[in-house]
Amino acid sequence: ERPFRCPDCRKGFKENSTLITHRCIHTGKRPHECGECGKNFSRRSLLICHQRIHTRERPYQPYKCGECGKGFNQRSLLIRHQMSHTGERPYKCPQCGKRFQTSSDLLQH
Repeated sequence: ERPFRCPDCRKGFKENSTLITHRCIHTGKRPHECGECGKNFSRRSLLICHQRIHTRERPYQPYKCGECGKGFNQRSLLIRHQMSHTGERPYKCPQCGKRFQTSSDLLQH
């Protein structure tokens, strides 16, 4: 069960904290700031990944694309990337018919 619903897109979440993080997609908020360069991120995990640039630490990328070998730190990013190889665009605008790779791209449209 996913009792926490986004008021913007109606997507459901198991935890309120996940909903709060998700809402950054709609609000554009980026509350996590890099102390080194001032760049802001919507999620703490993205900030931590970014900070490796400053420490020259190699990023942890366990998800590899079988097509081109590019690595990702999140499974969802790999899936989105793989659509660039297949050309898949499963999200369609009901007004104009234009298709998108992700639901967030459709919402921004």
